[in-house]
Amino acid sequence: MAPKVAKRRPGGSTNVTSIFDQTQIQEFKEAFTVIDQNRDGFISKDDLKDTFAVMGCINVKNEELEAMLKESSGPINFTSFLTMFGEKLKGAHPEDVITSAFKVLDPESTGTIKKEMLEELLLTQCDRFSIEEIKNLWTAFPPDVAGNVDYKNISYIITHGEDKNE
Repeated sequence: MAPKVAKRRPGGSTNVTSIFDQTQIQEFKEAFTVIDQNRDGFISKDDLKDTFAVMGCINVKNEELEAMLKESSGPINFTSFLTMFGEKLKGAHPEDVITSAFKVLDPESTGTIKKEMLEELLLTQCDRFSIEEIKNLWTAFPPDVAGNVDYKNISYIITHGEDKNE
């Protein structure tokens, strides 16, 4: 069987090295490695399903996973993964980008995510938070009485520097 080769998207290519600096590229590489659960160098439907399961989302529909994979014109290796992010982020507003990242953890689109889930991800994935950083996070963005965190407010404050309600 021939090796998988990512196809170029029609309409030209995106020079991702001009969009992202080396630190960002390394962070994307870490994210790619987390998602590539079977470590074959490509993101597959099973990789996505396993990644969602790790995040506590076990009932992700096959149609949703297939739609994610169809955003690439071919197999998703690291270069195509980086290019996809470059195309998605090109001209995107930072608040929308941050909110969209949080929405992945909010399959019911409630505008909130569980404190415990976010804390576990921050303590165990990629650039891990320290216990002190977690305490600072909850001081700055306290969850409600049900343990929900308003990620839209977090996105707003990160990009605007102040609470919408002030």
